[in-house]
Amino acid sequence: MKTEYRIFLGVSLFLIVAAVVYGWWTDHTMGGIEWIGTAALVMSTLLCLMCGGYFWFVSRRIDPRPEDRLDAEIADGAGELGFFSPGSYWPFGIALSALIASLGLVFWMWWLIALGIICVLLSASALLFEYYTGTRRTAEH
Repeated sequence: MKTEYRIFLGVSLFLIVAAVVYGWWTDHTMGGIEWIGTAALVMSTLLCLMCGGYFWFVSRRIDPRPEDRLDAEIADGAGELGFFSPGSYWPFGIALSALIASLGLVFWMWWLIALGIICVLLSASALLFEYYTGTRRTAEH
């Protein structure tokens, strides 16, 4: 987790410098600060600080992972990474549902937006519960 919090804190430092430079630049070229971009950069900085602070908080409470230790070997990170479905069609359904919702947004058809959102929720739920119900149900669940 130390790697993650360092990345987020580095990005937040970049963003705050970019916000200051952006505010100064727009003030001198446009005659006034452009507040939308400056506010977006400041809010992005705060978001990265929040994520980095969370990772820093968690990294103090867990044992160092292999990627956090300087003396770690490649074999220290070996092992099971998790379960990944080998043949699920639900990601295609989620993508198709998102396409329907985005087409509704493009053409501003509220009924198509609602249909797409409902389809996204149903297909994401089906992906989530794929191994808890139906023919792929495993014995351990």
